[in-house]
Amino acid sequence: MTQSRFYVFRLLLLCAFVALGAAAISPAWANNAPVFEKTLANGMKVVVKEDRRAPVVTQMVWYRVGSVDEIDGSSGLAHVLEHMMFKGTPKIGAGEFSRLVAAAGGRDNAFTSMDYTAYFQQIPKEKLGEMMALESDRMAHLNVAPEEFAQEIKVVMEERRMRTDDRPQALLFEQTNAVAFQTHPYRRPVIGWMDDLANMTAADAKAWHRNWYVPNNATLVVCGDVDHEAVFRLAEQHYGRLKARELPPRRMQVEPAQKGIRRLIVKGPAELPMLLMSWKMPKIETAKADEPVDPYALDMLAAILDGHAAARLPQRLVREQKIAASVGVSYDNLNRGPAVFYFYGTPLPGHTPEALEEALRREIAAILEHGISEEELKRARAQLIASRVYARDSVFGQAMEIGSMEILGFPFQAIEAINNRLETVSAEEIRTAARKWFSDDTLTVGVLEPVSLSRLADGE
Repeated sequence: MTQSRFYVFRLLLLCAFVALGAAAISPAWANNAPVFEKTLANGMKVVVKEDRRAPVVTQMVWYRVGSVDEIDGSSGLAHVLEHMMFKGTPKIGAGEFSRLVAAAGGRDNAFTSMDYTAYFQQIPKEKLGEMMALESDRMAHLNVAPEEFAQEIKVVMEERRMRTDDRPQALLFEQTNAVAFQTHPYRRPVIGWMDDLANMTAADAKAWHRNWYVPNNATLVVCGDVDHEAVFRLAEQHYGRLKARELPPRRMQVEPAQKGIRRLIVKGPAELPMLLMSWKMPKIETAKADEPVDPYALDMLAAILDGHAAARLPQRLVREQKIAASVGVSYDNLNRGPAVFYFYGTPLPGHTPEALEEALRREIAAILEHGISEEELKRARAQLIASRVYARDSVFGQAMEIGSMEILGFPFQAIEAINNRLETVSAEEIRTAARKWFSDDTLTVGVLEPVSLSRLADGE
């Protein structure tokens, strides 16, 4: 699952942070709902947001472990373990977890990213204790039976074939990342390389669970129609009894400075070519007021270029110049590893990827020379505010926002700090950041070259 991390603007003012014994409260930042937090004795953090508009609750357990924590030869292990988490414990049989959630009137799922892995249930509020019992049980007592692993690794390998190997656009992104990063773990795909999956064992998955699935590497987020003190008591009952363990050292390699443009061609069965331009960019490090403005300015630039229907790139390259069938950008400035700013697009028939690259470069050059207008900035802000309002209208969306911040090392209060910084970004700051960071020295360009299936079968 991919996620956008555009954290945008204040909805309500933050008030003073007030300690309440072992718990702490941050005043309302959405829907007039308070947020409380507590850390259990075993190191597991619990964050509760009370939202009483409907008798439902979302429980999410976030683990600070993702594909970035894998080593060469073990790619895909974080994602494989996510699959195995549904294979039962001594108390719960394989496949029974989701059935029990459904029987309780809820639904559940999980996702793995480069930076973390998370599990969630959306349930009637009276079923929260039952869900905590299930979730804490598989945190502590997961079965990783060889016969179950042998079946599930085939499922993951088929998932890779369907979502990446048979989808040339996904293959282009995967291969471009592998070229853009030489040493950093982001060069490896979350789904894993096929050879690593083929050689993975149940023992590998069991060790991954034993090493990383511990309370001191997890954050529990509960949002919905709950009382925070009652949630804390349930968390103590179900998660507080689990023992903390020392975590393995994290060996995240530092990416050496790129010293020139890199290019690659990926051949795949597609009707149209595709272009992907990937720049290494700064990320948010502290979310404090004295942090450089560049990550916030680049975030707003992404919204201006492709954040709404009238954004600059689709307006000019798709509707006016008719060079591209589609075009867009993506930028994540909240990560454990380096940030990347992507431009991507599909040229219309009669136009080449090279022509689309030239058109995108003209748009970048125009920003470097003339900047962006106040009207563009105002429009992008309005759209981003609207998207945040809609996201926070869901208890699941609120749990996602809190959990992703916490597991990346930011307190949930940083959401407002980031929103405040975005609200004050100026057009000149956007232009200055673009001038600083859009350099060919940090650029990797990938092109998808359409090839017929018969030519691919012949090895061309």
